[in-house]
Amino acid sequence: MKVQASYSEYSVQGISEAARKAEERGYDIFSSSETGHNPYLPLVLAAEHTEQVQLQTSIALSFARSPMDTAYIAWDLQNLSKGRLSLGLGSQVRGHIVRRFSMPWSAPAPRMREYIVALKHIWDSWQNGTKLDFAGDHYSFNLMSPFFNPGPIDNPDIQVSIAGVNPNMLRVAGEVCDGVILHSFNTPRYTREVVLPNLQLGAERTGRSIEDIQISGGGFIVTGANEEELEKNKQETKSRISFYASTRSYADVMKTHGWDDTHEKLYRMSIDGQWNEMGAQITEEMLENFAVVGTYDEIAPKIKSTYGRYATSVAFSMPIKGEDDEEVLLNILKKLKES
Repeated sequence: MKVQASYSEYSVQGISEAARKAEERGYDIFSSSETGHNPYLPLVLAAEHTEQVQLQTSIALSFARSPMDTAYIAWDLQNLSKGRLSLGLGSQVRGHIVRRFSMPWSAPAPRMREYIVALKHIWDSWQNGTKLDFAGDHYSFNLMSPFFNPGPIDNPDIQVSIAGVNPNMLRVAGEVCDGVILHSFNTPRYTREVVLPNLQLGAERTGRSIEDIQISGGGFIVTGANEEELEKNKQETKSRISFYASTRSYADVMKTHGWDDTHEKLYRMSIDGQWNEMGAQITEEMLENFAVVGTYDEIAPKIKSTYGRYATSVAFSMPIKGEDDEEVLLNILKKLKES
């Protein structure tokens, strides 16, 4: 199992140091996400300050950018990092794409499939000199003058993963992607009944199997040095779970467990702005389904027992306050990476 790290301080020094330390500690993947900042810029810094760790966007928004724009920046990052980029893309929800980015919206799964196919067509044109001539329902590309062509690079095979929760997007991941990035708002039961079967269906469309798909993540991890820390982190995680459980786009995960009433209640509470009270609606049973919970000395085997059945990588981090914490982290990483 590969293990993924990220950064907490969005600054040149903070990102550079986090990337360097991640590689030093033996992490396999250093990731950057798109929330309040651009997700690609941190990976430029990470590429400069590391030599081996894989660099991943987890995730960058696809529909906020043209496939051509994404193709350029991914091509440059792949070249700068000497082949270490893993491009993770996500669709986001309609409200953000339309109201925050002022970009068009349509059914996300067919659009995402076309987006990925377009990316690969563009990269093939740059690497192999094939004619740029892509025409789809959402995107069309047929102009690539030599002046705007970046040309071939030494490591042209960029791994592409997409975030997937619902069946249609999971099938797209299985059909045209190298991997899928599962949402934290996920349970082992939902993975068994929805995620894996739909990945397999998608893979079969192109003569592949689920073994050809890298699967990243799939739930929350709640840990701490002792029971007091663990309880505090459990309450924080319940609040995060309640936020996702209130979202219409993720209702199917709640429905799989028969928690429709809780979803509806949380949705109404979110409309009324009752964000601080929503976490109390998440029961211990729900937490145990959405998260792996345990102290530092318990967490590694619990993660492997829960996610090791399907995940090829997981994200794990903990606060480092001194040498003792460093030793604890290195021991957890060692256990997670053991076969």
